[in-house]
Amino acid sequence: MTSEHNTHFGFKTVSEADKAKKVGEVFHSVASKYDLMNDVMSAGMHRGWKRFAVEISGVRSGDKVLDIAGGSGDLSKLFAKKVGADGQVILTDINASMLAVGRDRMLDAGLSVPALQCDAEKLPFPDQYFDCVIVAFGLRNMTHKDFALAEMQRVLKVGGRLLVLEFSKVWQPLSKIYDIYSFKLLPLMGKLLAHDAESYQYLAESIRMHPDQEALKKMMIEAGLSKVDYYNLSAGVVALHKGYKT
Repeated sequence: MTSEHNTHFGFKTVSEADKAKKVGEVFHSVASKYDLMNDVMSAGMHRGWKRFAVEISGVRSGDKVLDIAGGSGDLSKLFAKKVGADGQVILTDINASMLAVGRDRMLDAGLSVPALQCDAEKLPFPDQYFDCVIVAFGLRNMTHKDFALAEMQRVLKVGGRLLVLEFSKVWQPLSKIYDIYSFKLLPLMGKLLAHDAESYQYLAESIRMHPDQEALKKMMIEAGLSKVDYYNLSAGVVALHKGYKT
């Protein structure tokens, strides 16, 4: 007999199999409006957060970069310019609808970036292959974050960097206004712009269930990364964690 484990889907408790299915449904639903909603939700700040992550990554010409849960391809596009013709960027996402958006954007930009559908908890890449692995706004949707972090560490070369860009714990004085924004305005914007309030309600809840800055730092250390540190962006609305494989 196999026992079914439970996990969180936003504030609800669901089976692990149901979570994967439900997260898939959310991103199938929002894929076509994802970039528009990102711009509206963050007042365009997500673009600055991503540019900052690329600068902090230390990626140079000729490097190999893995963009996990890369969705619509913002980061892959930026990294492709950094690594140049001698480097390699691979865009991955577990969600076919999101990946299709990213793949089309890479083609439209004239970039040769392979797009691969895969599960971050079981990466189909050899050990010690990438100079940099990044996951942006994707880790909180993963069922087993510890498995995913261990896989990211495995595929990094010694000296390689893992970057996790994710919503985090906001500066305490702003928490009340941030709650109003997250649970009142965000679902309303989802309803008006994407005709999907429920998915954006889940996204707001998933942010609250994600480990805070120090908890995620500890998880990365437990996954085998060293010199782990983080940068709070926009008063902690988002944090960028960086760790090395030694």
